[in-house]
Amino acid sequence: MLGAQRKIHLLDLLTRDGRVVAKTVAEDLGVSEDSIRRDLRELADEGRLIRVYGGALPVPAADRPVAERLDVAGASKERVARAAAAGIRPSSTIVLDAGTTTLALARLLPSGTGLTVITPSPAVAVAVAEHSDARVVMIGGELSRHSLVAGGSLAMEAIRHLAADTFYLGATGIHPEHGLTTGELDDAVTKRAIAERCAETIVLASEEKVGAVSRFPVLDLGTVNGIVTDPRDENPLIDDLRRRIGGQG
Repeated sequence: MLGAQRKIHLLDLLTRDGRVVAKTVAEDLGVSEDSIRRDLRELADEGRLIRVYGGALPVPAADRPVAERLDVAGASKERVARAAAAGIRPSSTIVLDAGTTTLALARLLPSGTGLTVITPSPAVAVAVAEHSDARVVMIGGELSRHSLVAGGSLAMEAIRHLAADTFYLGATGIHPEHGLTTGELDDAVTKRAIAERCAETIVLASEEKVGAVSRFPVLDLGTVNGIVTDPRDENPLIDDLRRRIGGQG
């Protein structure tokens, strides 16, 4: 089988089974594991799949550009945002990550509670200003055209001087074994830096992100303080996620 044919076969397996195990495919096709790994690496470089230990997983829907993600699991994101908003303490300083779930949360923030909101996302900053009287502090930097979030050296310099109570983190992949992941390297670095400057980190997990794995690791589940999931999501992985976080959230 030619390399191009193997790649088509690998993508078909991902669609059918939701994963590829390199050893199994190599045995089925009668080729070396090195050949399959090379195919997977090339497909990952093209953005067609996510490489993990021993094989590959599909690219999560949450890794699409922001404009394409607005309609993905919209009802689930709204429920997660409402649950998160109910836990925000008056007079606290919070950081809202970039992303469509945090954008939904920004639109639900209450007025009259003395909140300060810090964000690297222009869209989130505008939503907070339009829907509440919270003080808004923006993290500046180079704007990613894919995720519409500020990053780079200017953002890192600003983050070094921040201090906040709670970081509401959005990840495109939330998996019991692979932890929190995202589709952009700079975004992963920015998220880790913000988490280090906050007293606690809470993960926002709408239904399409639970069980997904993106390309770049952000944080291990053991380093975060809680997770807010969709109350209607019956994904069996949620219980495992909570155990790994320590039963919080």
